[in-house]
Amino acid sequence: MGYRAAAVDTAGEEVFARDFPPGPLDSLIAFLRERAATADGGLCCVIDSTNGTLDLHLLTAGLAVCRADPWSLPGRPVDGSVPATELARAAAADPTAVTGLAVTSGTLTGRADVLDHYLRKPAGPLPRFIPGDPEPRRGAEQPRQVALTFDDGPCPPYTDRILDILRSYRITASFFCVGLNAASHPATVRRIAEEGHTLGNHTWSHPYLPDLGLDELAFQLEATATAMSRAAGSRPHLVRPPYGAGRPEVLDWLAERDLVCVLWDNDSRDWAAPGAAAIAERVVRQVRGGSVVLLHDGGGDRSQTVAALPGIIERFLAEEYAFVGVDSLWPPAFPGRES
Repeated sequence: MGYRAAAVDTAGEEVFARDFPPGPLDSLIAFLRERAATADGGLCCVIDSTNGTLDLHLLTAGLAVCRADPWSLPGRPVDGSVPATELARAAAADPTAVTGLAVTSGTLTGRADVLDHYLRKPAGPLPRFIPGDPEPRRGAEQPRQVALTFDDGPCPPYTDRILDILRSYRITASFFCVGLNAASHPATVRRIAEEGHTLGNHTWSHPYLPDLGLDELAFQLEATATAMSRAAGSRPHLVRPPYGAGRPEVLDWLAERDLVCVLWDNDSRDWAAPGAAAIAERVVRQVRGGSVVLLHDGGGDRSQTVAALPGIIERFLAEEYAFVGVDSLWPPAFPGRES
């Protein structure tokens, strides 16, 4: 599996269609930038909400990006997004049906209220949600521990640079991997496991889960677990829903399969690229005992996160925090499981 870029003219006729392998997006971005430079009237890249791995890469490359929502599109296959040509046709037929995206607002631009609804509905405004545990343990009840978590990778060169930093400080972190990236970079997944870090499942293509049916959810998690098992030798039992969003049926589905849903209470917002100093300041300001810190090693240019990480670590060490895998924060909620 990989990516397909397709374009249509104003009549809906296909102008081009080209496939790209999973992994580094350099060739896809170069192709789109070339087409944007020569297209009469410019080019807008249309994605749907089942693929949150592309938008920031495209936006930071200077491309215009829009999101098409399910109610404006034909049906999706279980194992992927709406075909590229159909995405282009939907936008061409009704430009008002797509939403323009920006680096500072991300994939879910214009759907913040809906996202907030799903973040809060399962059990109140919880910083972390563990299915089957009605009283998640919170910061004041925790020892002086902190869990650094990284989403959306593995993504070279950022994941390896982060791993180098963690190794230099001899500390442990957790990595929630996107299946497309795990399948493309199995050696990095293996390195994460071999260096003692916790691995978690962050779905195959970073979809907005409330838009998916349970069969689509099953594909997203199973395909990712298979890729991670091939790389690291075990299947993760931790799951982080993209954007932290999952309707109650999704959370119940996870709990029935002994999968633990892990959110966070310390959001760095590094995906918005506010600068290394701002990332570090925000993380340090929000920390408390038992905090789960959300950072990113993929999904875009993560050089600011890499630059911020040593300062975050040194500040936490100075304040005598111990760094642990996220599965070490709530021992009663994480019983031993078969991999």
